[in-house]
Formats: sequence, C-alpha cells, structure tokens
Amino acid sequence: MSVVRLRRLRRTPALRSLVREHRLHVEQLVQPLFVVERDAAAGPIGAMPGIDRLTLPGAVREARELCALGIRAVLLFGIPAHKDATGSSNADPNGIVQRTIRAIKDALPEMIVIADLCACEYTDHGHCGVLDERGGVDNDATVRLLAQVARTYADSGVDVIAPSDMMDGRVEAIRCALDAHGFAETAILAYSAKYASAFYGPFREAAESTPQFGDRRSYQMDPPNVREALREIATDIEEGADAIMIKPGLPYLDVLRAARDAFDVPIAAYNVSGEYAMLKAAIANGWLEERAVDETLVAFVRAGADVVITYFAKEWASRNR
Repeated sequence: MSVVRLRRLRRTPALRSLVREHRLHVEQLVQPLFVVERDAAAGPIGAMPGIDRLTLPGAVREARELCALGIRAVLLFGIPAHKDATGSSNADPNGIVQRTIRAIKDALPEMIVIADLCACEYTDHGHCGVLDERGGVDNDATVRLLAQVARTYADSGVDVIAPSDMMDGRVEAIRCALDAHGFAETAILAYSAKYASAFYGPFREAAESTPQFGDRRSYQMDPPNVREALREIATDIEEGADAIMIKPGLPYLDVLRAARDAFDVPIAAYNVSGEYAMLKAAIANGWLEERAVDETLVAFVRAGADVVITYFAKEWASRNR
C-alpha cells in the first residue's frame, strides 16, 4: 500500500514553485496615486508610511518608476484647491485629475490610467454627492454630476473610469453619457460592492475627504450583507460596467469569492488604506515579517480577483523583480 506524503512536493523552493496553485503577477497590480492641485499640500501621509501626496510632475515621475517596475496601471485620486457644496471643481475640464490624466498619457501612452469618480474629495462637506434640502445625498443630482465629470475624464484620455460613490443608476448614466459623446471605448470599473467600512480612515486623511457630519452608511453597503452585494454587482453589469470591484479587500474575501463564483467578468479587489496601515505598523514594530504582504496580496488572487489595487504595488514589484 502506497504512503501518501503531501510533504514530498514541499521539500524545496523549486518544488513548491512548480506545483503552486495561484500566483500574483505584477501585471495584475494597480497603484493608487494621490495628486494635489496645490503644491504646498504635497508630501508624506502620516497614516500611510511610504505613500505621499504628489504634485502633478511628481505623479508623472512616479508613473515612470512604476512602469519601469512592470506596473502598468495607476488609479488617480485628486485633491483640489477649491471645494464647495456641489463639488463643482470635479467637473472642471482643467481640474487636477483631468490634467494628470493628460500628463501621464502624454509621457507614458502604454500606462493604463484609471480615474476614481466620486465627489467626496471635492465637496466641502465631505459626502460623496450633492446634498438635498434635508442634508442627505441627492442620488439623482449626484448621478448627473458624475456623468458630467466622466465626460471630462474621457475627453482627457482616461482608459478606465471607476465610479466609487455607490449612487443607484450611476453606471447606466455614465455609460450613456460616454457613448453619446463618442467615448464608447472608455471602460467602466464599478465599485459595485463598496462597504461602509472602518478601514478607510487613512485614505480620508490622504484625500482630505472626511465627512463633516454624519457618515456614509445610507449609501455605502452594510458590512454584514453578501446577497445584497451580488445584487449590486448584477445591476452594475446590466447597466454597462466592464469590470467590478470589491472594497475593502481582506475583511470581504468571502464576498470576493461569491462574486467570482457568480459572475464571469473581471473582478478587482481593493486592498485599502487601513489594511495597508495595519500591516506597515506591524512590520515596523517587528510583530510581523514582511512576507505577510505577499500572503495578503496572493489571498486576493486565490479568492478570485483578476486585478489587485494596493498601496503595496510599488513595494511588492521592487522586491519581486
């Protein structure tokens, strides 16, 4: 009778690599970039060691470095000089994101530029849309704003637009606006299952987007829900999303797996700022080894992600050249 010894194929690094079931490839990584309109606002982000707010020239330099490491995609977040109640600077054709799109595409035509689409960085109240008379976010008015902004991103040469607001009907409105104005080739990556999470804290420091009152639970998803996430995803696909996203990543691997089993579209996982900050702090204190980052990123692929958006992208690519 033969003896089963599963350890035989774990004996050496070469054997382990030979039979490895899942691999993370640098081509799957997307590095988020924070780009500021006021140069004085650039600099390190306290809660996210190793990540800076960048000037526009700094963003181009960073994109060049990422490209040299094999990373072919960036996700842009803009931090404008002017904020108001309606997020009007978001729709400025010469806004910070629009100018950054053009600059990166001019310098690196092969780089995939994804633009996050949301009003939270542009409103003085910090919510993800236009407010109604009761102080709540007006879904339909916000959708109209998003469609307008999406056209300016597409006109600037963006490859992918990523609406993160969680307004109902926004994917269809954006798709219709793009198609009607000659941008049928511009893709939509929908933040379809974006949860009202406690893991966004460092991002809100980075993007200066903390709500000035209340919270976002009336429009972002309730963390205990999975079936609702599948409904959100199905709706976005029906409305024209080319790919969908699960955000955050680590606490929602079950949602990612459920989405992978249910839908045959590209799926992105967002390894968000709080997850990044936790690992960086634990590694800096000697509580975890650096390879915890590798385990974390491959977990997204193992759970079904095709694309991994992570602040670790540059660091991981540098270590795995």
